[in-house]
Amino acid sequence: MPIYEYKVVPAPVKGLKGKGTKGTQGRFALALETLMNELGAAGWEYQRADTLPCEERSGLTGSTTAYQNMLVFRRETGAVRSEQAVAKAAPEAGQSWQPAPRAAAPAPAPAAPAAPAAPAAPATQQATEAAAAAAAALSAYRGTPPAGAAPKLGPARASDKDDDGSVAAQ
Repeated sequence: MPIYEYKVVPAPVKGLKGKGTKGTQGRFALALETLMNELGAAGWEYQRADTLPCEERSGLTGSTTAYQNMLVFRRETGAVRSEQAVAKAAPEAGQSWQPAPRAAAPAPAPAAPAAPAAPAAPATQQATEAAAAAAAALSAYRGTPPAGAAPKLGPARASDKDDDGSVAAQ
């Protein structure tokens, strides 16, 4: 099974003037076509367009949510994953993904001559990094803090106050 790398670029927001293009739709289509052809010539395969929320600052302390249009491309890295690695990396249906527990370091081996150790598989490291990035993006999209993150602190809400107006200890 091939391993892919992904590239996410912002969709064009402005059209391009070109010979034979008329109107806003034609210019926008030309801008999109040009971007896709440039990335296609570099070996990137178009996958999809996504609209994702992005929190932006507004004023001194405020923030608003804007939506960004992104284009997703992929290409093969040349590495190939074994079927066992795929089965091990994909969680079963109904289970949430959890990182594998780290095993304790093994005891040192006797001084017998051993075969040279294989270098760490970069595909495994890339898969782990990709999974972590995907989990972070999903939690940001859902508005939930990543696992282990501290809760946001802010002013007390009216529901947190006692009858006498003091803040209740939690």
